[in-house]
Amino acid sequence: MTMIEVRGAGFSPYQVVVGRGLLAQAGALCAPFARGRVAVVTDETVAALHGTTVLEALEAAGLKPRLVAVPAGEASKSFAELERVLDRMLAAGLDRSDLVVALGGGVVGDLAGLAAALFMRGVDFVQVPTTLLAQVDSSVGGKTAIDTPRGKNLVGAFHQPRRVIADIDALATLPPRQLRSGWAEVLKHGLICDADLFEWLGGAGAAGAAGDAAALERAVVRSVQIKAEVVGQDERESGRRALLNLGHTFGHALEAELGFGDALTHGEAVAIGCAMAFRFSAAQGLCDAAEAERAQAGIAASGLPTRLDQAGAFNADALLKRMAGDKKAEGGRLTLILAHGIGRAFVARDVDPAALRAFLLTEGAGA
Repeated sequence: MTMIEVRGAGFSPYQVVVGRGLLAQAGALCAPFARGRVAVVTDETVAALHGTTVLEALEAAGLKPRLVAVPAGEASKSFAELERVLDRMLAAGLDRSDLVVALGGGVVGDLAGLAAALFMRGVDFVQVPTTLLAQVDSSVGGKTAIDTPRGKNLVGAFHQPRRVIADIDALATLPPRQLRSGWAEVLKHGLICDADLFEWLGGAGAAGAAGDAAALERAVVRSVQIKAEVVGQDERESGRRALLNLGHTFGHALEAELGFGDALTHGEAVAIGCAMAFRFSAAQGLCDAAEAERAQAGIAASGLPTRLDQAGAFNADALLKRMAGDKKAEGGRLTLILAHGIGRAFVARDVDPAALRAFLLTEGAGA
């Protein structure tokens, strides 16, 4: 078991616990933050896989858990499901001294975290991520949100968890596609600021993308360490934390154009977005073409897509409009995370829309 502290000036420090067999220890790990009632927010798929284990662990610790299940999938990050979760919490009689546990992937973590931020003006919550993507990314850092028809994660709040419990054993239940989707976020961390990590992921660490538990644990620990360091320096994404969005402005635009459905997972969208960010960087003379090719090859070697035509048919102007509405945009100016090379990402503000449109056309988006 590894414990990684997340500490920053604007929030109380908390620990990310990474290890195996942790779901069965959820009661002991959550007990310091709960006095009695616990709303366990999860989705229907995760409830069937892990719900009983977590509920029994909480009960064994003397707590009174209530299961609140939502449909699986990105569509649950909506106003309708947020309202339903909050109503279930009220109906269960929870008050400001009680606890919310987010048991599931990034959708559940975002939805339950936002519910916890809003419920009676804020109650404590614990993240128990059961997907690789959530363990290495969305469960750490306090960003909670729902989607709207106009874009992804546009309505939300910063609400830090009291603890994050990342059980590597839970990843064994993931379909291969979902595991690879999470692997995209691990690769992203290497591309941002750790060239050695990216090299390991393409060598001995590649077994993690196929489910090797030891490689997965090492990848999760290193990814959380990177994210904890960045979040500690910039909780509100006003500076360095924006780097964690490498690939996301492109990726979110693709997801929105496809309606947030099953055609493209979030991790697949990020993978394509990271490859596009490196290719755009090279096209603008910001990094060597060889670095962009190496980044793309490393992503593709993990079985992830790297090009637009692997996701569908897109219109350049529609994508550009989506990207202009991204939450990182300021005053109508386009902001992208680009790179000078692997491990050397930077925030590029006021990106030229004409140059970006021309790039999208060369990438295969229609006029």
